Amino acid sequence: MTEPRTENLVEKPLPEPTRVTVEEVKARIDRGEPIAFLDTRSEEAWAKSDIRIKGAIRVPPKDVDRYLQQIPRNRSLVTYCT
Repeated sequence: MTEPRTENLVEKPLPEPTRVTVEEVKARIDRGEPIAFLDTRSEEAWAKSDIRIKGAIRVPPKDVDRYLQQIPRNRSLVTYCT
């Protein structure tokens, strides 16, 4: 049995991430569920793309610890990358 993932700034175990489809996210938004989007694309991928989700929080993967205070804890998080 594997131990739950933990992160050095969080004292309780973190739940395993769940994959969701675009349709599932849309249905959750339509139901009024509060969702925060985290854009975790690399700097290079982000710079090359002209696609952005309005209101998404930009969190470069190598700098996650610098952005922890910006990540809401009172809603579901949807991360996306390339």
